[in-house]
Amino acid sequence: MSGTTHVELRTERLILRRWRPEDREPFAALNADPEVMHFFMSTLSREESDAIVDRIEAHFAEHGFCFWALEVPGVTPFAGFVGMSIPRFEAHFTPCVEIGWRLAREYWGRGYATEGAAECLRYAFEELRLPEVVSYAVVANERSRAVMERLGMAHDPADDFDHPGLPDGHPLRRHALYRIKCEEYARRG
Repeated sequence: MSGTTHVELRTERLILRRWRPEDREPFAALNADPEVMHFFMSTLSREESDAIVDRIEAHFAEHGFCFWALEVPGVTPFAGFVGMSIPRFEAHFTPCVEIGWRLAREYWGRGYATEGAAECLRYAFEELRLPEVVSYAVVANERSRAVMERLGMAHDPADDFDHPGLPDGHPLRRHALYRIKCEEYARRG
């Protein structure tokens, strides 16, 4: 799965592409938005945001996929990210590949996360031949959970977990886990 290929994914409205230096500033702005970061420990500084981009680029170099920069032609060169990564923590469902997204608030409610994530699932199952993809979010994060459900991912409350990156007792620690297996994806048609 390693390599430095520069895969670009496209949908009717979106381009999922590798990151450019000019993406760092709008990414830092969305990571500094308290509403975007509501279900995270805190907003991020520019340095913390840039470190995420550096980790994304390293993941691309090692695995050939990660979180692609989300471009909406005719609307914005950078709306956020959508893609897949291998989580760095251990839990009952790891190792795995997770699908995720983070968009600037002005691009919420337009279906971009669902459309981009659906293309990522297609790529995961049809090109990468992954057996399963997971996604997770804070239990109260209804927006992200709704995207997972629109993608056809299944939730079993017995799979929910306490995120090891958050301290005991933290109100955001409990996460809902969603899964979709390659066979389930293929049956959806």
